Amino acid sequence: MSQDQIALGAILCVAIGLFLWGRLRHDLVAVAALLACVAAGLVPAEAAFAGFSHPAVITVAGVLILSSALQATGAIDALARVALPKTRRPAVMIAAISALAALLSGFINNVGALALLMPLAIHSARKLSVPPGQVLMPLAFASILGGMTTLIGTPPNLIVSNFRSTQLGASFAMFDFTPVGLLVAVAGIAFIAFGGWRLVPARRRVDDEGFDIGAYLTEARVLEGSKAAGMTLRDLEGALNESDGQVVGLVRKEVRIPAPSPYREVRVGDILAIEADPTKLPELLSKLDLKLEESIRPSRAEDAGDGARAGSRDAGDVRQRAASLQSDEVALMEIAVQPRAELVGLSASAIRLRTRFGINLLAVSRKGTRSLSRLRTMSLAAGDLLLMQGPPESILAFAKQFGCVVLTERALRVPQKRKAALASLVMLAAVASAAFGLMPAAIAFSAGALAIAVTGVVPVRRIYDAIDWSVIVLLAALIPVAGAMATTGTADLIAKAVVSTLADGRPVLALTIILVVTMSLSDFMNNAATAAVMCPVASGAASQMNVAPDAFLMAVAVGASCAFLTPIGHQNNTLILGPGGFRFGDYWRLGLPIELLVVLVAVPAITFFWPVH
Repeated sequence: MSQDQIALGAILCVAIGLFLWGRLRHDLVAVAALLACVAAGLVPAEAAFAGFSHPAVITVAGVLILSSALQATGAIDALARVALPKTRRPAVMIAAISALAALLSGFINNVGALALLMPLAIHSARKLSVPPGQVLMPLAFASILGGMTTLIGTPPNLIVSNFRSTQLGASFAMFDFTPVGLLVAVAGIAFIAFGGWRLVPARRRVDDEGFDIGAYLTEARVLEGSKAAGMTLRDLEGALNESDGQVVGLVRKEVRIPAPSPYREVRVGDILAIEADPTKLPELLSKLDLKLEESIRPSRAEDAGDGARAGSRDAGDVRQRAASLQSDEVALMEIAVQPRAELVGLSASAIRLRTRFGINLLAVSRKGTRSLSRLRTMSLAAGDLLLMQGPPESILAFAKQFGCVVLTERALRVPQKRKAALASLVMLAAVASAAFGLMPAAIAFSAGALAIAVTGVVPVRRIYDAIDWSVIVLLAALIPVAGAMATTGTADLIAKAVVSTLADGRPVLALTIILVVTMSLSDFMNNAATAAVMCPVASGAASQMNVAPDAFLMAVAVGASCAFLTPIGHQNNTLILGPGGFRFGDYWRLGLPIELLVVLVAVPAITFFWPVH
């Protein structure tokens, strides 16, 4: 071993140890490893940060932006409503939601796909009377499996593809991963659906009862062209039942009718008082083409009166706060009214919520009683949960002033059909451009991100927020380190040990070992870091045996994506830890059979589609 190989080996061992330790962020460990390589002379100083311009890094950023646009506009919610069945059979629902997660994960970030479907999964688990974890773990694993089916489905595939481009001069195409990835994903989801989900420990959250906040009371207006216009309230109730909502009142020409006749016809301009689960509100609004009353327009009597009473300067502040509610820089946050809060006994209208703070009260959740007042004139009580819309800093200031507690920011995506259609078209165009070779993937998805920004589908500020910068830094830092493994011969040295000692010169056995080692590392390390470390080793093993490296690189791609044994192996596993009530050791019960199944399916599939001889 040369001095450079010893130095790089030591740096890699320390880095892997820190990755496994998990006390330091993965991106910080990657930057430290890169700087150590520069200090040791293994990576030229002028090339240290070349990874930030690497096509893989640019592509990941573009995919994250387009994924965020699909989420923010409600495009994925609409797909979920159409694709998921109405069933009382747990196996059917788990199979359907897992298949949908896998499909979405092939084209958007798999963490985003899980986040989109988690509320639906928890809601379905309650309806089916099964512990939420028995739906959440299959959902998380399916989204991981789906990510390996396309080039853009998961960062490891992009890393493997660009490593191939560096070594062989050509990267993998958009759907080169599909034959193997699809077989593995189908096998995994089939196993989960046909009984595998029963292996998940039936744990219930300690706070499961408190987690169910009950239905919100909200108001929605019937606009011109709405499907609800012309329907009777009885027909409307039938449509709402599918979304677990009910009409509890009707407002017509500012007069509230608390118990309207079921045969009363709904008219344009009517305001419906609706009780619904907040996670089902987008589905309900989209189905009937309704708009949340308090989010339509800021020109209410409250605003006009405040503007008239104020001087010109104050009136300008009122208009500025009102305008802030029409911008895209708003959030939906949930706050709780404490027992001795100053808000108790007051209403949104009394405190001039919109004009003083620039925020809206969209809905109220109150257990035990139902108010007959309009939403803006309802007297608030201790224990009420309020769904507020407005700039986050304004909501936080309001909560602090009135002694309320901010619980969470709600991922409530009010449907935006025009923007959803535009975001979907941009994503399809980017995928098609990359798939048919019209332009490189990095260019295609960068152009898609630009189109999203220029057309205003997502505000520019939100576009930057959509990028997971820790992933970008991790990839950019490890790419030069992976290059050093090749230039110093360290990768060939490790590969030679694997080939001669473990595989005894047999390519299929060597490929299996590469797959298992990559999978094992990915259970404890970041999957992108695992792919970056293992690509040079896989290529070196193929070179030692004088076989094409494609099969070995594909084994790295599959192995890096399959982290099912621990909650720290993949972000999706971590996300379900709390909501599912899981413990660290719960994951292997379903994860171990799936990993064994992956090996049994992936090795024959890889050798069939990418022959090693």
